[in-house]
Amino acid sequence: QVQLVESGGGLVQPGGSLRLSCAASRFAFSRRYISWVRQAPGKGLEWVCSIDRTGTNTVYADSVKGRFTISRDNADNTVYPQMNSLKSEDTALYYCAPGNYYSDYVLPFAGQGTQVTVSS
Repeated sequence: QVQLVESGGGLVQPGGSLRLSCAASRFAFSRRYISWVRQAPGKGLEWVCSIDRTGTNTVYADSVKGRFTISRDNADNTVYPQMNSLKSEDTALYYCAPGNYYSDYVLPFAGQGTQVTVSS
């Protein structure tokens, strides 16, 4: 079945940076858009960003636009969101999931997530 594994989370100070990874296996990775979503403590799921099949086009939520950059390497079946200028409100559990368009994602195919904590 589809398998996605998120990694790269951790504790970072406000203004810092992190680079997450989403490693995929057992499905046609290059045929799928990939989205990142996050869930902050006590809040609902928030779509963060998406990348198209070839990595040519990306779309971001207003809350992260200008600070996050998503890229992909189809040879390695991996997606990388680079997160800069992190804020406390970016604290959340981050998931990646495949889909058929921007902000479209099949959440049951997401991995276990990776925790990002932004705190001084």
